[in-house]
Amino acid sequence: MNLDQLTERVKNTSGREKTFAVAHATDKGLFEAARRAMDEGIGKFVFVGPTEVMAGLAEEAGLKHDGGLWELKEAADEKQSAAAAVSLVKAKEADVLMKGMTSTSVLLKAVLNKEHGLRSGSVLSHVAAFDLPGRDSLLLLTDAAMNIAPDLKEKTAITVNAVETAKKIGFTNPKVAVIAAVETVNPAMEATLHAAALTQMNRRGQIPGCIIDGPLAFDLAVSKEAAEQKGIHSEVAGEADILVVPAIETGNALYKSLTIFGKGKVGGLITGAGAPIVLTSRADSAESKLFSITIAAGAAE
Repeated sequence: MNLDQLTERVKNTSGREKTFAVAHATDKGLFEAARRAMDEGIGKFVFVGPTEVMAGLAEEAGLKHDGGLWELKEAADEKQSAAAAVSLVKAKEADVLMKGMTSTSVLLKAVLNKEHGLRSGSVLSHVAAFDLPGRDSLLLLTDAAMNIAPDLKEKTAITVNAVETAKKIGFTNPKVAVIAAVETVNPAMEATLHAAALTQMNRRGQIPGCIIDGPLAFDLAVSKEAAEQKGIHSEVAGEADILVVPAIETGNALYKSLTIFGKGKVGGLITGAGAPIVLTSRADSAESKLFSITIAAGAAE
């Protein structure tokens, strides 16, 4: 499943486009990304925030009221915007929650509200998808943004979240590499113990719908040549669709390496809630925002 295939898959739901509730949409870039998504038939939008400000930004971004693809909903500040956007998703009036110019902490507080939020009982985790030069398929990475040092129970939930996301966007039986510094189990390296446990859990049917192997070093996970040179025989080695990293530092460094040195296009979302959550920042390019919107639309299926 590459980015073009994912885009076509999402666009082919014409008439059933997913609706995005955007919390505190007070940035022109959000409207520009939304306009591109609407032009391509990827989604519809409800922009929540101060309507006077948003109306001006929508006009600047060239949005037109054709086809009822977008609307504005009044909210005075970022806290009200977050609560209102979450309420739209909870009421099934929107399929995806999207962060505008509200802070991540305010948005997640609304998501985790016991009475009005989107709690599902699962761990919230981040899944990033990379479209990389020279690679035929998207590469998914988790968790580079939410969970700092997950224990085995949390890492299991993170893995399940990523597998479910991969399957929703078109992977039939995703291959999961659990990353460590080495490919052998070493009791002194907790990451290798977690990897071995996740592999065994998969083989015993506790984590179904995928193939898991680990521990695998990064090169073995993505390079068949490296795996052959080291004599590693695995259904996952060299063919990983999903990389599960041991801690946030590894994920963060790998994420930035793939974008800066690998020249990868990236999009991402938060999984594990009652609906996909798109977290964007002002620094994200319009292309990156569109990629995240596309993934979230697919994951909302």
